[in-house]
Amino acid sequence: MSPRVLPERPLPGHAVCLDLRTATAHDPDDAVRAALDAQRPGGERRFLVLDTADRLVAHQRLYERLSSYGPARVVCLAVGDRNGRTVRRTLTLRPPAAGVLWLFDGVEDEVPGDAVLRPLVDVLATPEVFDAVLRALGEVVHGVAVPAVRVLEHDLTDEARERAWRQAVEGLVGQEVPSGASAERVPGALALLLDEGVPRSLAGHQWLPPGGRTGAALAACEEAVADAVDGHQRVRGAAGLLTRAGVDVDLPGDIERVVRELGRVRAVVADAFGAAGGSRPTVEHRAVLRDRGVELPEMPREITRAGIVPALRDHTHELIGRGLPLRSVAARLSALSARTAPVGSTARLARLDALCGPERLRRLDGRYAFTAGGPRPTAFVVTGLLALLAGVWPVLGWVLGPAVGAVAAGLARLALRRRPNRSPDGRTDGGGSTGAAPRLLGGLLGGLAGAALGLFLGPPPWAGALALAVSLTAVVLLALRDWTRGVDDWWARADPEEAWRVLGEVRNLVVTTAVHDWLFAEVRHHCSAGAGAVSRLLGDLADTADRHRSGTAVPPGADFRAATRNREDRSREDRGGGEWDGGEWDGGEWGESLPPPSARSSDASRPRDPYGNPRGDTYGGPYGNAHGGSYDPHGDSFGDTFGDTFGDRGDDHYGDPYGDTFGNRDDLHGRSPYGGRDNPYGSPYGAGDGDGDDRDPYGSSGRSTAGALGFSARDPEDRHGGSSAPPAPAWLERRHGDGGPLLVDTLVGDLVAGTLLILDRCWAGVERDPGAPASPVHEQRLTELLDDTRLRLERDVAASPPSRPDGPRDPGGPTGLTTAPVDRPDAARLSGVAPDAVARLLLAGDDPGLTVALCGPEHLRLLSHDPLAARQIRFVPEAMRRGAAGDDIWRGTPEDVVWTGAGRHAGILRLVPLRADVVHTVRAEEAEDQ
Repeated sequence: MSPRVLPERPLPGHAVCLDLRTATAHDPDDAVRAALDAQRPGGERRFLVLDTADRLVAHQRLYERLSSYGPARVVCLAVGDRNGRTVRRTLTLRPPAAGVLWLFDGVEDEVPGDAVLRPLVDVLATPEVFDAVLRALGEVVHGVAVPAVRVLEHDLTDEARERAWRQAVEGLVGQEVPSGASAERVPGALALLLDEGVPRSLAGHQWLPPGGRTGAALAACEEAVADAVDGHQRVRGAAGLLTRAGVDVDLPGDIERVVRELGRVRAVVADAFGAAGGSRPTVEHRAVLRDRGVELPEMPREITRAGIVPALRDHTHELIGRGLPLRSVAARLSALSARTAPVGSTARLARLDALCGPERLRRLDGRYAFTAGGPRPTAFVVTGLLALLAGVWPVLGWVLGPAVGAVAAGLARLALRRRPNRSPDGRTDGGGSTGAAPRLLGGLLGGLAGAALGLFLGPPPWAGALALAVSLTAVVLLALRDWTRGVDDWWARADPEEAWRVLGEVRNLVVTTAVHDWLFAEVRHHCSAGAGAVSRLLGDLADTADRHRSGTAVPPGADFRAATRNREDRSREDRGGGEWDGGEWDGGEWGESLPPPSARSSDASRPRDPYGNPRGDTYGGPYGNAHGGSYDPHGDSFGDTFGDTFGDRGDDHYGDPYGDTFGNRDDLHGRSPYGGRDNPYGSPYGAGDGDGDDRDPYGSSGRSTAGALGFSARDPEDRHGGSSAPPAPAWLERRHGDGGPLLVDTLVGDLVAGTLLILDRCWAGVERDPGAPASPVHEQRLTELLDDTRLRLERDVAASPPSRPDGPRDPGGPTGLTTAPVDRPDAARLSGVAPDAVARLLLAGDDPGLTVALCGPEHLRLLSHDPLAARQIRFVPEAMRRGAAGDDIWRGTPEDVVWTGAGRHAGILRLVPLRADVVHTVRAEEAEDQ
């Protein structure tokens, strides 16, 4: 059975198994004590006891101790010697609270006793089967019966199991892929720490009061910039050139003042940054900052220290829920830790220097030449044309033409004298050029040419006057245009208004520093430390999973159960325990690929007993012999009828409901798993090929019941599955698949959900002290999760959901990613083995020939011959009937089928009562005498 069904760690709800046989190396008292100490969720107290049949009375006290903590239900597997003819039991083992299943050791010479007991115990420990067996024992005489069994086991091949497990662990762990944290992908509380924004509730806060040092420096600098801008407005335009409005304006002095005030702002801000430059400012730093003009508010409502760890938890769960492996999540959290780590306001000095450092101040304080008038050749030509136009006035043109050129040159000279880069006192002068000489020369030449042209044309006086007016107006307007453009061009190159932009950026820098380096310092430190702690924890968990995978890796074809058992044996030896360690079943080696029960006989001509036992028999029985015994209630007609009903219609009615979902596995064990002559299990759709193989243990003539169910014979040499697997009893058929399409995803989902539950228990420690080293208990829990998942993979191919851990959970944590049982994939999509054969076995009716009695032919006379006294229990894992095709396959299934919540076994368990004189009940007084 599964190694999880142990007194120390029984499966939730499963019976606690213990071994009281004297052949075991441990003390029976220790086994009972361990069973009583085993946890039983829900208060259910089920005990499955293995004992020798001749020691039931001697162990009365042990059975009474099982009920010492309250009412208990006990099913005893009494293993008797083949020479035994009676069974003695005490009143403690009577129904309804207890019952005895009597089976005989060494019934099959080629099969060890443990190979018979292990799958039987696995079946009986299932709570649904346990309760059904106990109820059935209460209905038979004396509550003692001999079991007759037919079980089908659906499992994975060794290669498929190892491959699925390796891929599942790799899906959980993954590769370490560094990735930067993005503010858009984190919760709002964490996004505030990443985007360097200001919380909305602090938008109206006055960080730099006007009366403070920093606020006053900023105001003085802004005032200096405003004065410079005002002077520029007074200088530019006609008023600045033609009047004395801009004579007293000192733009170079204003710019020097701006540079001086901006340097003062830098010094004040740098002093504040340095005064509170630690990565974790204290309360005293508030007073220091207040003295320097920085007023810090209280913590905003958008973010608190107490909300950081819940935000980290949500972010971590969201990343894991998106399917990212542990190493990738750890890398993202590490990047988040680095980005949120407080570095102190001193680190902002570099940004402050970039905004208003010496280089910026030198550029603002630079001297730029004043240039106006445009290109000189253009000025020469334009002035000459205007002078020519003014000189066409006859006679007067000899004076007026050159005069226009003189006016243009005079205005250019005036612009040069009033250039804005020159202080009124001459202290600061950036130099300049306005093009007066080209205008004068062009005007003289143009005026003379115009006068000559006027003598030739002789225009009327009014035309000359009009031309003069136009020329003078154009000269003045062009001079004003060149002046304004020149002033604006110089202003743009000096760019004192940039100080305003610099002041705005400095103000934002101070506010950002106040929020993130001073106000949020403790929160950022808590977030960085918490993210780093979780990142390290996830990395440790990933390393643990890698080590676990390496430590349990089994080469293809090897037996994982054997490796697990050896590891557990070494652990028990370290604890000083025995082989079973208080009833613990080691899992054995019975889960490997073995032939079906139709190939379990080494001699096809061996006679059959009336209970399906391949030992031969000379005694008739009321339960029939469908295999050629002395009594056959159905005869060949039943086999033919059943084969026609359920066998020949296979392709039409019981075809593979999953089609090619599981791929082509014709190479599985070198045979096709779904039919054909090479199929080790026969065709699941019909009665096989009907060749009447003499080795068929279900009959020697015609089509037997087993043949109709699709069970075909195999050579005796193939009983071990062609490997080192141990033999299986005749009543156990093993079908191994290569893994379904949803197996790996289901395992990864279980591991991820369990990891989230492990993380649920670490957040309190992260909140309390994120810098503390992670407790080893988390790695231990992950190891337990991996062991549990691996054992569920061994037990039922992970068809049953993982059990919830005991203890309170964080109500704010996730509910887990593992789906409910009804939402999990069906067993076929996990194992790759279709459940058709199980459905046909259940539909076979109450034919006792389907089962194999766990007794020898010499014991048949001990059994009751009343055909109505036997009780039959059909059991199937619930996972086998889940899926899209479940309704078609299971249509017509009897209503009394016991649907179990876990396990990989399905089949029929018949309880055959004993004759009344075979069972002896010993009272307590008699037991004490013995």
